[in-house]
Amino acid sequence: MLLRSQCMDVRDDSLYKVCVGVPEEFLDDMMDSINENMEPAFPGYERAFSYSRSKGTWRPLEGSEPFIGEIGKIETQDEIRLEFVVRGKDLRNVLKAMVNVHPYEEPAMDIVEVYGWRDIV
Repeated sequence: MLLRSQCMDVRDDSLYKVCVGVPEEFLDDMMDSINENMEPAFPGYERAFSYSRSKGTWRPLEGSEPFIGEIGKIETQDEIRLEFVVRGKDLRNVLKAMVNVHPYEEPAMDIVEVYGWRDIV
């Protein structure tokens, strides 16, 4: 059995792109919380995010406590898709901060290791 800490090899000096859907009314609090829990990933800039409108959909199952929706019924909701880059050394703290602000019981997050363009050029 793998422990959670063994599932992903997070390297302190690597960059990771994180994407999450969040209800619009939580967007500013989410960005502030993330920013407060990381060093800037881009020299000379902080609170660097990209976001766009999106639709989320899910069906809450028995035993869940959905923020939006009812058990057994498919829900579709307008959301904001928030994307940003974080250094590996800050990733765990940022994810914890996001979960503390996010209203969903199980926020869907994508986490992908990326390369900074300066590392390639």
